[in-house]
Amino acid sequence: MAALQQTPICLQSKTPPPPLSSSLTARSTAVSFSSTFTPVNLKLTAAASSSTSLRRGGGGARMNATAASSYAAALADVAVSNNTLETTVADVEKLEKFFGEPSVFDFFVNPTISLEKKRGVLDDIAKSAALQPHTVNFLNILVDAKRIDLIKDIVAEFETVYNKITDTELAIVSSVVKLESQHLAQIAKQVQKLTGSKNVRIKSEIDPSLVAGFTVRYGNSGSKLIDMSVKKQLEEIAAQLDLGDIKLNL
Repeated sequence: MAALQQTPICLQSKTPPPPLSSSLTARSTAVSFSSTFTPVNLKLTAAASSSTSLRRGGGGARMNATAASSYAAALADVAVSNNTLETTVADVEKLEKFFGEPSVFDFFVNPTISLEKKRGVLDDIAKSAALQPHTVNFLNILVDAKRIDLIKDIVAEFETVYNKITDTELAIVSSVVKLESQHLAQIAKQVQKLTGSKNVRIKSEIDPSLVAGFTVRYGNSGSKLIDMSVKKQLEEIAAQLDLGDIKLNL
């Protein structure tokens, strides 16, 4: 299985990101929070609140996706207003790593564990990761509202919002071994040329199944693929040889 790694490659233009447009503003869920640790009242519309009772059905999945999008947009809105968008996206990448650990995620979604214990662990995470105050406050809101189960979806949605705000193309680079920074920079330039985006962010994965070489996924939900792997070459050779017609005498 591919293992996601943080890669400090970001190809950016000198043009500052535009302000958060109204199209990215939370609609079905009114979420507000301050950048301090002061407890904040979280207001949810009936639609978002009802998603709790619909989680197990198809409608529940759609409602949860809407709620995650709204939470992500709210966090991005605060980051833009505080001029901390870049440091906030770094916070979100740290959260992706923390909550990607099954034991951590299971701990926070476990209803038998008290809010006090969860807040205590959040404090430890905040200190060890040096999270910004508004990011920590955001996590506490999710815990208090019993919506921390949405954290993985929120991370994905925040990345989408960030990319829209900054006109950034995300490229996932998979390779057998970690690529050098200069190679990733060259890939970023090529993706920028192909997409016309102002900025390109690279995330790297280790995928031993590729044998050698690398692949690059970009576009909407990784819909476009550049495959420079030996695995693909071997598959093409096997298809051309039509090995099904060959009988081996052992």
